[in-house]
Amino acid sequence: MKKDESRADPPPELLAGIAQFNAGAFYECHETLEAIWLAEPGAIRRLYQGVLQVGVAFYHQRNNNFRGCTSLLETGLAYLQPFAPVCLGVNVGQLIEDASRCQAVLLDLGKERVQEFDRRLIPYIELVGQPGV
Repeated sequence: MKKDESRADPPPELLAGIAQFNAGAFYECHETLEAIWLAEPGAIRRLYQGVLQVGVAFYHQRNNNFRGCTSLLETGLAYLQPFAPVCLGVNVGQLIEDASRCQAVLLDLGKERVQEFDRRLIPYIELVGQPGV
């Protein structure tokens, strides 16, 4: 990723995907972000993929799929790491911190208690330095 790429304005599709994520519409978020992830040839595609995978993890949690949830959190977090603290206006550092906390809680609950996860812990993706935010 080019140094100034992280400070660029986020594409509208990323903003739409984040709005879907924040509304708990994780399947829709996946569809929106998959389109720009697959079309993007540069390294920034991993940011899109990371947000997408963290969202899909919570979709799996909702369906009591412990393995899908925890494995997607793990890979999503790994994709997000290089973009912290902020990239394209996304507070990636906060997302990593919040999603990591969720991962720890889920691992502590284990497969048999995944449905007990407190969904209020699901991250809210914060945008910084964006007009109207």
